[in-house]
Amino acid sequence: MDHAESTDHAEYERRIAARFAGFDQDGNGYIDREDFVTAAKGLLAEFTTTARCDKGQALYAGAEAFWQGMAGIADVDGDQRVNREEFVTGAVKRLRDNPERFAEIARPFLRAAIAVADQSGSGGLTPAAAERVLRVLGVAPSLAGPVAAALDADGDGRISEEEIVTAFAHYFTVSE
Repeated sequence: MDHAESTDHAEYERRIAARFAGFDQDGNGYIDREDFVTAAKGLLAEFTTTARCDKGQALYAGAEAFWQGMAGIADVDGDQRVNREEFVTGAVKRLRDNPERFAEIARPFLRAAIAVADQSGSGGLTPAAAERVLRVLGVAPSLAGPVAAALDADGDGRISEEEIVTAFAHYFTVSE
């Protein structure tokens, strides 16, 4: 491996580590159901939504579906948690050629998160609401604003479900 390849591989590994950390909400070194529950709880608290209401229930159901999809792809040893190696070999390598599959696994959670954060009821998010969601999910405050603005791909001031799902799938299935 020459220097350029080594640098590219190191950058790829750094990006994968960041993506893993985004899922590992409690920082314990693996992704499990509790990380998805933690993300849902954080979103409900941020947008003062109760767990018992329809939006709250949909968010928890979406979190469970997302966890089940992730575990089905990446939990190779069946221990109900995904370590970093399983994440890289399962969630990243298996889905790199099929980001649509990852998008569909994430869609119920993302749709429910949009519903919770869409306080105007317009069916999408403002960049400001998307920034709040990103911060809750662990994106650094200095990045959350620019990332949220970039999610508005068509520049209409609203971030649609498709824009979010597409960006999410691209981010988490980034290739080397």
